[in-house]
Amino acid sequence: MANILRRAGVEFPEPFRRFLEGDLDSWLRVEEYREGGDLVVKAEVPGIDPDNDVDITLAGNQLEISVRHEEKTEHKDKDGYRSEFRYGTFARTVSLPGPVSQEDVRASYTDGILEVRIPLPEEPAAGARKIRVSRGAATSPGFGSAAQE
Repeated sequence: MANILRRAGVEFPEPFRRFLEGDLDSWLRVEEYREGGDLVVKAEVPGIDPDNDVDITLAGNQLEISVRHEEKTEHKDKDGYRSEFRYGTFARTVSLPGPVSQEDVRASYTDGILEVRIPLPEEPAAGARKIRVSRGAATSPGFGSAAQE
């Protein structure tokens, strides 16, 4: 279904696209919010080595976060041996509101929380702005002759 829609040129938000493709298990859940002039993206990923298990890349206006996780437990006793393991790669792409410099993006890992801070570009000042109306001939075609004051 998602392939049909993609061929037709229809784009869906990542969570919905992953749902259609049946790929929710490899989706990294994130918290995303603005703080001051930064976009902050946080992910709970306990038990990883941030030096070896995390890849963060900036591609255009897309921030891509990929985390590899591997967990293994062993239990030995007089009745036998039991081993369990879980592993996988989890990824998420976050759309940024505009271009940012890769050198300005900062990432940290503390107590199982991966935090990425992206300084956002300055937005134009919000608010109303008065537009001056000039007197004179009409500037657009299609205006009839109007009486001048």
